[in-house]
Amino acid sequence: MKLHFLSLFFSVILISGCSAPPDKYSQWRGPNRQGIFFETGLLKAWPEDGPEMLWSYEGLGAGHSSVGIGHNRIFVNGMPDTLGVLYSFDLDGNLLWEKVYGTEWHQNYTGPRSTPVLKDGLVYLECGMGVVYCFDAFTGNINWEVNLLTAFDAENIQWGMTETLLIDGDNVICTPGDEKYNVVALNRFTGETVWTSPGYGEPAAYCSPVLVEHNNARLVVTITANSVIGLDADTGELYWRAEQMQRNKIHANSPLYFEGVIYCASNWAEENTGLLALKLSEDGREAEQMWRNETVMNLMGGIVIHNGIIFSSTYRKNEWYAIDTLTGEEKLLSEEFGSEVIVFADGLFYLYSDAGELALVNMDWNHFEMKGRFEVPLGTGQHWAHPVIHDKRLYVRHGDALMVYDISEV
Repeated sequence: MKLHFLSLFFSVILISGCSAPPDKYSQWRGPNRQGIFFETGLLKAWPEDGPEMLWSYEGLGAGHSSVGIGHNRIFVNGMPDTLGVLYSFDLDGNLLWEKVYGTEWHQNYTGPRSTPVLKDGLVYLECGMGVVYCFDAFTGNINWEVNLLTAFDAENIQWGMTETLLIDGDNVICTPGDEKYNVVALNRFTGETVWTSPGYGEPAAYCSPVLVEHNNARLVVTITANSVIGLDADTGELYWRAEQMQRNKIHANSPLYFEGVIYCASNWAEENTGLLALKLSEDGREAEQMWRNETVMNLMGGIVIHNGIIFSSTYRKNEWYAIDTLTGEEKLLSEEFGSEVIVFADGLFYLYSDAGELALVNMDWNHFEMKGRFEVPLGTGQHWAHPVIHDKRLYVRHGDALMVYDISEV
C-alpha cells in the first residue's frame, strides 16, 4: 500500500464510544440523493492538469462504491481478495482502522457496490452478498448484521446486491427483492425487523431507494426488476407501481423527486424504458405518467435536475443532453466528452467519464462550456464510482485508489 501526502501537518483525534455531537455528513449522490452537493466557494475553472491533489491512497482493493464522510472521518469499502474491508481515514488521509466484514461480491465486476452511510456515530452498508452491516464509526466494531437473503428468503441478483441503504429516522430501508418481503425496514440500532412489504413482488434491481416528502405524505420510492414503486415510508404499504423496463433488469439510478414529479432513468428495452416522469397525486397515493423519453438512455451515471432541466448522458456514448422536466423534450448539448457520471455543486457540473476523465462543465439549455478536464491518474478497473464533494474537496474513487482534490476557490 502507498499513501501520498502533500500536506505537512497531520492530526488524529481519538474518540471512543458511539455518541457524538451533530456533524455534517455526506450521502449517496448528495444530501438528498439527487446528485447535488450544497457547497459554495468552489473553483469556477480548473488548471490545465486539474485541481491540486491533496492526498491519495492505493490499496483499497476492488470496488465501485463512493466514500461516506462524517465525524471528521472518511469511510470507504474495498475488496483486496474475496473479503470486504471497511476503511476509515481522517481528513488528512491517515488510516485510522480497517475492518474485515465478510465475503464480498467476487464473481464479475468484483468488489463492493454499496456506499457507506453515516448516522450519529454509526456506519451502515450492504455488501454484494446481501448482508447489511452496522459498524461503530469510531472503533470499526460490527454492532449487528442481517443477511437479507436468508432472513427474507430472497435470491441474489446477477451482478450482486448494490443498493446504498436509506436511513429514515430510526429505520434502515433495504430491498431483499423477495415476493413476500420485497422491501423491508430494519431498526437501525438493533437490526430487528420493523416492517415488511411485498412491494410488487419482483427481484431487486441495483437501485438505491429515496425518501420523498410530498405534501403530507412520506414515501419510499425505488425501482425493482420491471417497476417503479412508491411505498408508505412508515408502514411499507404499496401505494402505486409504474412499469419501467431494462433488458438486464438493471436500474442503478435512484429516482429523483422535483415539484411533485418522480423522474427515473433507465435504458435498453423494447418499450417502456428511458426517462420516465410520474406525476404524484396530492396525497401521494397515486402516480400517473406525465411523459416518457426513449431517446436519452442512462444506465447508471445518474441524472441531475437544475433550473427545471434534467441533465444526463447516454450510456457508452459521447452524448450529453438537456431534457425539459415538464415536456420530456430533449436537446443534444455536446458530443465532446464521454458518458457516465454527473454531479453538481456551486453552479457547475462535475462529469466523470467511463474512460477515466473528469471534467468541470457549465451547462444550460443552450450551452455546454468546458471549464477544465483531466485524466484520473490512479486506480484499477471500471470508472463507475460517483465522485463526492465535501467541505470544498473532491473525492474520486477508482477501484483500488482514493484520490482527494482541493477544489476551493482561492
